[in-house]
Amino acid sequence: MAAFDPRATPARPDLAAKALEGKIVAARYVEGHLREVIEPQAPLRATPRPDAELLTEALKGERVTIYDANGEGWAWGQLASDGYVGWLPENALAAPGPAPTHKVAALRTLTFPGPSIKTPPLEALPLGARLAVARMEERMAVTHAGAQANSYVPAAHLAPLDQNETDFVAVAERFLGAPYLWGGKTALGLDCSGLVQVALTACGMPCLRDSDMQEQTLGTAVAADLSALKRGDLVFWKGHVAIVRDATHLLHANTFHMAVAIEPISEAVARISKAGLEIASIRRIAL
Repeated sequence: MAAFDPRATPARPDLAAKALEGKIVAARYVEGHLREVIEPQAPLRATPRPDAELLTEALKGERVTIYDANGEGWAWGQLASDGYVGWLPENALAAPGPAPTHKVAALRTLTFPGPSIKTPPLEALPLGARLAVARMEERMAVTHAGAQANSYVPAAHLAPLDQNETDFVAVAERFLGAPYLWGGKTALGLDCSGLVQVALTACGMPCLRDSDMQEQTLGTAVAADLSALKRGDLVFWKGHVAIVRDATHLLHANTFHMAVAIEPISEAVARISKAGLEIASIRRIAL
C-alpha cells in the first residue's frame, strides 16, 4: 500500500473514506456526507476534545466532508478547501445551504439582524469567510436564509468569489500585530503558515496548510542568496515560513514576537540560526 500523509488523508485504522478502499487498509470504509461551517470560524482539532491541539481553522461557508461522529458533539472529516483532516465541533456544522456567492474581503466584518447598524451585531466574520448573498439593499448585502436566519453585512466588506486581491504581501501586511496562535488563520490569531495560506487564498492562489506542504508545492526554488530576495519570496526553515516584504525586511507570524511582525531579514536569520535552524529553501511566487 502507498504511503499517505495523514493530515490530508481521511483514514484511520478503524475507518477510512470509501474512495480509499483498496489503497489504504482500514476496518471499514464509509461514504462521507457534506456539511457546511456555520460559525465564523470552527476549530479543527487533532482529537475530539476542546483542549486538543488546534490543527487549523475552517471558516464560515466552507464545506466539510464528514466521515464519523463520536456521539459526544465531535465530527471527523476533511475540509474541502485544503484537504486537511481532523475533528470539528458538530454544532459548528449544518447541512449545506445555498452556494456561496461572496467572500469577506475585510480583515473582519460584522453581521446584523437587520439593515440598521445600530442593532446588536450577530457575529464577526474573518477575511475569507464565504456567504450566499440573496440581494443588495442600499449599502448592505442580505444573505440567504439557510441553516441560520438571513443577516445583513456591509457590502463594502464583501467581494464576489471570483474577485481576487492582487498582492498577497499587502494582504499579509493587514495582519500586522495579530497575535500568534498555533493553527489559527484569522486576525484573532494565526501562525506562520496560516498567514501565508490566508494571504495567497485571498489572491485566488491555492495553498496547502502547513509550512512543509507549502515548501513542497508553492512557487519555484531560487538560490539561497539573501542579497537577491524579492518581495513575495517565501523563506522556509524547518517548521517555519516567512514572507519577504522588501529587500531588507521579512513579515511573519512568529513566537519570538508572539504576533505578526516585520523585522530586518538579517536579524531574523541570525536569531533563528542561533536557535539551531538554518534556511531550508527560498521559493519565489509569481506575482
